[in-house]
Amino acid sequence: MQYLDGKRAIFLDYTGTMVLEDEPYTNALLEYFLTHSDLKQPKAALQTVWGMIKQIEYEYYGDRFIMKDEMVDMILDECVRSYGLKGDLEYMHDVWKNSWIHAPLFSDVRPFFERSTLPVYVVTNDDLQYIRESLEEKELKPAGIVAAEMVRACKPHREIFEKALEIAGVSADEAVHIGDSMTSDVKAAKEVGITPVLLDRKGLAQAEGVSVIRSLDEFWY
Repeated sequence: MQYLDGKRAIFLDYTGTMVLEDEPYTNALLEYFLTHSDLKQPKAALQTVWGMIKQIEYEYYGDRFIMKDEMVDMILDECVRSYGLKGDLEYMHDVWKNSWIHAPLFSDVRPFFERSTLPVYVVTNDDLQYIRESLEEKELKPAGIVAAEMVRACKPHREIFEKALEIAGVSADEAVHIGDSMTSDVKAAKEVGITPVLLDRKGLAQAEGVSVIRSLDEFWY
């Protein structure tokens, strides 16, 4: 547990770290895209939509910041214009929203919370209302939730990490951040001075000079 030397708080990413991305609602949404648009290959469809999400999260901050419901409508409208998307956009929006709330936990998340002797804060680009609903449904009680809307900036912008430090009442060198993205989690946290730990469940990442774990269970050993 070398990551915890002198630490007083753990920051934990949500999507891809706590909850599955490949889950029933996301798969239903992908299937709808494939049957109602010009995007016919699953990988291409995922890359296209995910690229739009990351672009919006990076470019829309400060006065331009938008909530996730507005982001979804923006992406669906762009898919109508550029990829021939047809069908029930309201249905697609509802399925997308359900993925934020009902995506199941990875099996190592609950034990992680139970083992932690330090307060765990969820740090997320998703909207606060949906994360609260998700965690209540899953009966998880973090020490706090730090959402992008609080600072009108998503990861990898530093403002959300600075807000997490403020809420936790710790300095950067007293916090560790665990996430599954090299860009949004590892590099961004490191730039603020927070110790990053990369969660690489598939063992595919190229990460030098960074602590890497394959499961949250490994964090404690």
